[in-house]
Amino acid sequence: MNWNQERVNIIYASNDGYACHLAASLVSLLENNRQIPNLDVYVLSVGMSSQYQERLKELARGYGRRLMPVELGDLKERFGYEIDTRGFDISAMGRLFAPQVLPETVEKALYLDCDTIVCGSIAPLYETELGENLVGMVMEPTAYPQMRAAIGLTQDDPYYNSGVLLMALGQWRVQNVLRQLLEFYAASEGSLFACDQDTLNGALRGSILTLPPKYNFFTNYRYFHYKTLERISASYRLVGKRAFKEARRSPVILHYLGDERPWIAGNHNHYRRLYENYLAMTPWKGMPKQKGKVLYMQAWWILNHLTWFFPAVRLWISGQFGMKVIDSRKKT
Repeated sequence: MNWNQERVNIIYASNDGYACHLAASLVSLLENNRQIPNLDVYVLSVGMSSQYQERLKELARGYGRRLMPVELGDLKERFGYEIDTRGFDISAMGRLFAPQVLPETVEKALYLDCDTIVCGSIAPLYETELGENLVGMVMEPTAYPQMRAAIGLTQDDPYYNSGVLLMALGQWRVQNVLRQLLEFYAASEGSLFACDQDTLNGALRGSILTLPPKYNFFTNYRYFHYKTLERISASYRLVGKRAFKEARRSPVILHYLGDERPWIAGNHNHYRRLYENYLAMTPWKGMPKQKGKVLYMQAWWILNHLTWFFPAVRLWISGQFGMKVIDSRKKT
């Protein structure tokens, strides 16, 4: 790729509630990718205030980059049918509409969740050839069996996390992928356990390129052995032990997956300092942590260490209570 001619397009999706986390992720991206000459950032806004949008623009300008908010409005109106995001913020669905709302000149883009931190260069990731695939994603073998079954996948079929997406937006438009996604979600009555993620896995099955886990390393996977993940889902053999160990040793993109978030008081997340350091470089510096979950965070810390020494215990607990937690969330 000729970096002097090609533009690297980055996409985030957020509302006011996640703007501070987006800012930390954005700074980590820009700090570690100064070598890319042409990099544009699009923020798919779901009602984000103009004040927060200006803060993010100013952050990007400080690195000589352009940040362009794109307002999605009321996302529910874009579906044409009732939806239930099962407690996830509806802004998560914004990524599905990227080919519709971004300029047609944006034919390729890297989508990042707001709860990610970029630790290195994304250039090799962006250079990845997708071939006939529509998107590149990282496998999440620990996805619950109920989630897989709801979209027609077996335990040994590959299931992918939607926190990092290398998107062939040009082909999405040609093949009208958005319509395929909306029809798949409608066929599930607008209600899936992991809304956007399940929709992508179900509708684009067979058109997803498996990316190395270092490009979306889930922070709780630090406590998993490769053989445990392979035992959970045979598809993880496509990833390989070497790639998993490399991701754990030198992740390029960290994803604070799960409930142990670095912005919650009492958390023991091994990678929390990275988030805190980058947040301190934003206008949200000094923002107090969320309170009221100290005991829950302590339980997570214990669970993580149980995973390393007694993975069967972690899997049993997840199997017993994981889906119950999802189903107990407030519907939106």
